[in-house]
Amino acid sequence: MQEVLEKHDNKQKRNIVMDYNSDLAQGFGIYKNDKEFEFLDYVSSVNISAGFHAGDPVTIREALLKAKEKNVVIGANIGFNDIQGFGMHAMNLSEDEIEALVIYQVGALQSFAKAYSLEIEFVRPHGAMYNLAEENFEFSCSIAKAIKKCSKWLSYVGAASENLIKVGETVELPIVSEVELNKTYAKNGLVDRTVADIKDYGILSKRLYKLLQYKQIENVAGELMNISANTIHFATDDISLRLLKEAHSMALGTPVNFARAQESGWV
Repeated sequence: MQEVLEKHDNKQKRNIVMDYNSDLAQGFGIYKNDKEFEFLDYVSSVNISAGFHAGDPVTIREALLKAKEKNVVIGANIGFNDIQGFGMHAMNLSEDEIEALVIYQVGALQSFAKAYSLEIEFVRPHGAMYNLAEENFEFSCSIAKAIKKCSKWLSYVGAASENLIKVGETVELPIVSEVELNKTYAKNGLVDRTVADIKDYGILSKRLYKLLQYKQIENVAGELMNISANTIHFATDDISLRLLKEAHSMALGTPVNFARAQESGWV
């Protein structure tokens, strides 16, 4: 794989425009993961836990200051109030309850960021909330509406799909389409959540190359399919860190809003 990458000239590298994101502040109390700070040297945006599924005030503060030090774009990583299950258990909530849940978490991150002269640019659901939003249009719209009440300038990050695009058009909120490198995709373009995450570095490295160069990814049938994504999500594990470094060597990550400003001619 390295031999293939070395053949790319600078022009090809400059043509790659992609945001790289990972989660931060996933610890709480005595449970810490200082290794996640290594990702800040390679990502272009970071999802900081808002304290429901993970994170506590001290951990969140440290994450914000580390991100500021590295000049990385920050967003709120929100989830269901399930800290013991790390936000992986879905909850059956009314639209009013969803709104309250989202505004509470986004508002906390916004206030925290403001205290340190920072602004959050996007909101990304976590775990079961992310998965449910990928499948359920009404639920995803409820999240988007709540985000918009916090600020119409915030972007909503979700799984790349027609569903997310429709949500953005319906609520009139900027969306960011995300691809998860270690997930298995069904033929309909959605993630197959019944299949375990891919752990083979060789397979993931080839996937990364095809994704960055051609915006294509293999589905469960082994077929290459086009995927329209603005950002790649990297899990906070050793394999993902290696892949992130590889992506960084191919092309520096470009924050989504900066890329849009470039396209519009503002930059």
